Amino acid sequence: MRKRFFGFALSTMLFALSLSADAQQPAKIPRIGFLSGRAEPTPANPDPTAAAFQQALRDLGYVEGKNILIEYRYAAGMQDRWPSLVAELVQLNVHVIVSPVGAAIRAAKQATKTIPIVMIITGDPVATGLIDSLARPGGNVTGLTRLTVDLSGKRLELLKEVVPKISRVGVLWDPTGRASPKDYEAAARALKIQLQSLEVRGPNPDFEGVFQAAIKGRVSGLVTVRTGLNLVYRKQIADLAIKNRLPSMCEASEEVEAGGLMSYSADDDESYRRAATYVDKILKGAKPADLPVEQPMKFEFVINLKTAKQIGLTIPPNVLVRADKVIR
Repeated sequence: MRKRFFGFALSTMLFALSLSADAQQPAKIPRIGFLSGRAEPTPANPDPTAAAFQQALRDLGYVEGKNILIEYRYAAGMQDRWPSLVAELVQLNVHVIVSPVGAAIRAAKQATKTIPIVMIITGDPVATGLIDSLARPGGNVTGLTRLTVDLSGKRLELLKEVVPKISRVGVLWDPTGRASPKDYEAAARALKIQLQSLEVRGPNPDFEGVFQAAIKGRVSGLVTVRTGLNLVYRKQIADLAIKNRLPSMCEASEEVEAGGLMSYSADDDESYRRAATYVDKILKGAKPADLPVEQPMKFEFVINLKTAKQIGLTIPPNVLVRADKVIR
């Protein structure tokens, strides 16, 4: 009897200890993969989109390093890096992949059918085959579309309001991406503006040569397409536009902060805040296939008056009053 009693007591104690050990095991911290087309951020050149995403997660109760981990991967404008960067995140078995780059989303969708993917992309995700529909995406991709292409006409209209005599506009773009001067052709015809394609490619983009070609082609204005490469070199592009006295219309507000003349786009901070809410819902059990894709509700028109002065341009008062943000 005594042996049975001690055996029972020992078993009970070991069972209790095992339950206690299980209870003390920390819950698995969710790991998010964040894919960006930008260069690796530095104190002098931070990534404002990552900062907006991080702040939105904090507002939702997530503290990086404590109850959430984020794996950052930067392509520095190099489109051919996406498959390897995606493979790294899939190998890490991240819980969600987040990206603002269509090529990165396509690479992720090809690499995994199970890891949820949250997009913040510029184009039409239905037309490009990323999702089935905005209301019911299907598959493992959901998120937001920024309607960047849809705003092409508005950008050209604003540029013509500022420079009424403009007749030829150069479109600075990276042919390895999906966006192209074709996105502006319909609006250009309506406004009687000719377009000149200004192609630039990495890893060693020749912006000096591109601007020489623009001046030789008698370009009197510039549109910079939102690509990873253009964002990486936004300061150099802005400086060359100022040097050549070319008024520029940008697809991202941070290009204006770097010295571009104007931008018209969906609000970046708001887009990344909304992306964080998708991550939160997915971590709490929602399926990407059931989360409708959002379109932006808030747009931002930014003007850099300092740049206008440097190129000898006066912004009409009726345009200036419509700006959401003015850099002086």
